Amino acid sequence: MVLVLMGCGAAVFAGSAPESLQTGVGTLGVALAFGLAVVAMAYTIGGISGCHINPAITLGVWLSGRMSGRDAWMYMLFQVIGAVLGSAILFVLFKTGGSAGVTGTGANSFGEGETLQAFVAEVVFTFIFVLVVLGATDAKKGAGNMAGLAIGLTLVLVHIVCIPITGTSVNPARSIGPALFEGGVALSQLWLFIVAPFVGAAISALVWNAIGGEKKK
Repeated sequence: MVLVLMGCGAAVFAGSAPESLQTGVGTLGVALAFGLAVVAMAYTIGGISGCHINPAITLGVWLSGRMSGRDAWMYMLFQVIGAVLGSAILFVLFKTGGSAGVTGTGANSFGEGETLQAFVAEVVFTFIFVLVVLGATDAKKGAGNMAGLAIGLTLVLVHIVCIPITGTSVNPARSIGPALFEGGVALSQLWLFIVAPFVGAAISALVWNAIGGEKKK
């Protein structure tokens, strides 16, 4: 909920605000909003749940053998519920005024004829992001208390490059919530923002198991 509210909220209300308001934050500002949301929540609920807040991360963690399938499905369910709640708050804020002419809910989309580019981008950037998560949170080889910062900054980096391509998802829940309220093109393209991140996460789990996982004797 917090990730969608802060990240998509920055994109909707500040990312492309009119210059006359002097509040537009641009691509870097939106990227920072998503990354800082992850950092904030990592140090808030990381000790409780690991702060996945992303079904792609949960899939990677499950495929790496760090959690059960039952827990993974429950994580994913409540991640989507959280994203829908965050989107609902944004929808209410937008509909009740003060949007300065900015439209949208922060939903992901790509242009006509750009399906392959969007799919490749979401696979590659999710792979990088989830691989960092798996490495930074590894019990023996990870970054310890610095993991949340490393993960958040990686999300910033991913957004800086990927925002112009798809708006950056790398997180099925983050795309599902806004798309349900946006409808139209966002909803028709939603499949890509679910499938591609899961493919990227699966690849990252395979790579981490090969290069960083515990070797079985």
